[in-house]
Amino acid sequence: MGHMKTRFPLIAGCLLAVLAAAAPPASAAIVEVGLSPTDPTPSCPAKPCFAVSRTTGYQAKAGEQRALYTVPQDGRIVAWTISLAKPDDEQQSFFEEQFGGAASAGITVLRTGRKLYARAVATSPIQRLEPYFGSKAQFPLETSIEVKKGWVVALTVPTWAPSLAVSFGNDTSWRAASRRNGACSDLDTQVAQLKAGGIARYRCLFRTARLTYSATLVTSPTPTPAAPAPPT
Repeated sequence: MGHMKTRFPLIAGCLLAVLAAAAPPASAAIVEVGLSPTDPTPSCPAKPCFAVSRTTGYQAKAGEQRALYTVPQDGRIVAWTISLAKPDDEQQSFFEEQFGGAASAGITVLRTGRKLYARAVATSPIQRLEPYFGSKAQFPLETSIEVKKGWVVALTVPTWAPSLAVSFGNDTSWRAASRRNGACSDLDTQVAQLKAGGIARYRCLFRTARLTYSATLVTSPTPTPAAPAPPT
């Protein structure tokens, strides 16, 4: 019996060491916020050609998918991606004349609140889009954006962007920052959230369409649980 008593703490210590070595690493994960099973194709150069203009917006529903652009876990946004149509020369000239120049976009991180209000927590640099028409372009962020679980990543378009896929069912819809009350069809007023700290109300709901963008999230690593104290 005395022999067994002296060996037990040593065996228990060895078992704890093996379990600690087998514990999963506290690594981060890469998540594409806004990714869906099917890759929606923006509308242009089909006629009519649709584009997002002078607003900040995010997808509310995409079929059975909800909260598609809600951050699932704390972390940092390191890049964003946008799928762009290729409008013809006539369509491009029309949009440039109507909406203040060359196509451009970025992302805005929103902390949503009650009654569809949202505060802009952070914004990315605005990118010129024309060189990437007809392709999917990814823009890495020189300075990543810290995000918290539950925040929303929105697309911000200060001019216009051919990044709208159409002809979906009524179970697909996106929200945009409101212009004046009841004036969701007013495309001339600039309501894009371009600076952190601003508050907007996202009352405008547009059905049967999809915004074609996503954001790359690197999640914060999960701390490794402390090993239990060895038995005495």
